[in-house]
Amino acid sequence: MAKRIQFARTGGSEVLEFADVAPAEPGPGEVRVANRAIGLNFIDIYFRTGLYPVPSLPSGLGTEGAGVVEAVGEGVSHLRPGDRVAYAQGPLGAYAERHTLPAAKVVVLPDAIDFETAAACMLKGLTVQYLLRQTRRLEGGETILFYAAAGGVGSLACQWARELGVKLIGTVSSPEKAELAKRNGAWATIDYTKENVVERVRELTGGERCDVVYDSVGKDTWETSLDCLKPRALMVSFGNSSGPVDGVNIGILNQKGSLFVTRPSLNGYADTRERLETMAAELFEMLESGKVKVDIAQRYPLAEAGKAQEALQGRRTTGSTILIP
Repeated sequence: MAKRIQFARTGGSEVLEFADVAPAEPGPGEVRVANRAIGLNFIDIYFRTGLYPVPSLPSGLGTEGAGVVEAVGEGVSHLRPGDRVAYAQGPLGAYAERHTLPAAKVVVLPDAIDFETAAACMLKGLTVQYLLRQTRRLEGGETILFYAAAGGVGSLACQWARELGVKLIGTVSSPEKAELAKRNGAWATIDYTKENVVERVRELTGGERCDVVYDSVGKDTWETSLDCLKPRALMVSFGNSSGPVDGVNIGILNQKGSLFVTRPSLNGYADTRERLETMAAELFEMLESGKVKVDIAQRYPLAEAGKAQEALQGRRTTGSTILIP
């Protein structure tokens, strides 16, 4: 038997249970990983609350972790027992001591990267990779607006943007988070609790506004984000922390300057093993070179996953949070 976090109904953090389960044997094309560290992400809350549906209940939770391959199924050739690995996709169930998932979603972890670092940044780091290098391939000189610049994804984005020569304006909710974002490489910050985001963007850019807006908030910031864009610029809506964007008249994109908009996801970009490995290789190079550093600001025992989610949802975290099985 092994321990895992599961839930039998959707709702608040109180629905999470710390339960004993029998780890699944890997089937064809699958591996079982003994987790050493587990990533915590806002998308986990979306599943727990029911914003994103789960295949069935009771359900496991989480998609990100790092550990050691314990067993492999038939047909798996790129992994073997004992390999150090990390993953960010696959079926829900990473909040567990052991997790069985498709081998195509698992990559070998370089020796220089420890389990905690990998678990803290696989999902976030791969997200930053596709946002800055694929959704629009930034080459340097662009000005972008990035929401929650002191959070897990934002902290990595600030560093990566700095290395690319991109001016990142980050939204934050306190002076402390502003300082953190600037230390990580943000060109400028906006405290949205005190400042008008659109006005500050115009001031900072001399009225030019931004080439790309990366919005992880969703419903509450949709029109604000559009107003921060240059004509023909790109709106990237990649999260729903305030709820999903809905009821949009597509004509607003014309009214605000013939804008482009996309709603991407990691699964849409890392949709093959080859693409995943290419993306992971670029992330690992950034980590190994020291160009991007992971700030693990919070660690919780796996049994306290509910407390960890409450802190994340209440905006009481900075950097990355991990669970330790």
